[in-house]
Amino acid sequence: MVRLEGLTKTYGSFRAVDGIDLHVPRGSLYGFIGPNGAGKTTSLRMIAGILKPTSGRVWLGGDDVSEDPMAAKQRLGFIPDRPFVYEKLTGGEFLRFVAGLYGQDGEKVEKRSDELLELFELTPWKNELVEAYSHGMRQKLIISSALVHRPEVIVVDEPMVGLDPRGARLLKDIFRGFVERGGTVLMSTHTLEVAQVVCDRMAIIQGGKIAAEGTMDDLRKQTESGDGSLEDLFLKVTGGAAEKELASILEG
Repeated sequence: MVRLEGLTKTYGSFRAVDGIDLHVPRGSLYGFIGPNGAGKTTSLRMIAGILKPTSGRVWLGGDDVSEDPMAAKQRLGFIPDRPFVYEKLTGGEFLRFVAGLYGQDGEKVEKRSDELLELFELTPWKNELVEAYSHGMRQKLIISSALVHRPEVIVVDEPMVGLDPRGARLLKDIFRGFVERGGTVLMSTHTLEVAQVVCDRMAIIQGGKIAAEGTMDDLRKQTESGDGSLEDLFLKVTGGAAEKELASILEG
């Protein structure tokens, strides 16, 4: 469903993303993990068509994001790590606005918006200006806006940021249900416990490159980590094992 081929992004002499090849099959919940500055957010923004790759290609379904961006983006729901919204719109107006960007309007959109607002407990705030929303409420509204046009694939950067435990659990259930109905989720997260429990497959990105990829069993084999947790093999791949060992010595 999501396919990257030689995806590269440079800023001057700095390679933020360095020739990534990746395939995320339809019907999977795929984790994209790595330390700060590894290239996760840059990669996701290129997949979403927000950034233009220096080289390489991105396909959503059978559509090339560079060659046919409108068709590709019709398939996509993008949830950024920061909930930037138009504060002078109400929650209901914002969802109608986003649906309109995809050429959708009318009763079906209104019904879908109401369902999403109810799901995220935002119904009482439907007609309130977004400027009155808390950070967590804005994150829920952004998630709703990514789902309002019924996308085939959701690309999400740090989905749990700003959500309370109940909201985080709800979002995990929504993603799993979305995948079980044939959708695809590509999720970047720093919460390794969430990735290990929720994701079918994962890629660990380090220095703009894929350092390891596959199921938990695949990752353990690739990193010779035995039955280690995702945290253990993540630290091993990203060079953090020595830091963890030092921390344990200092604490002991």
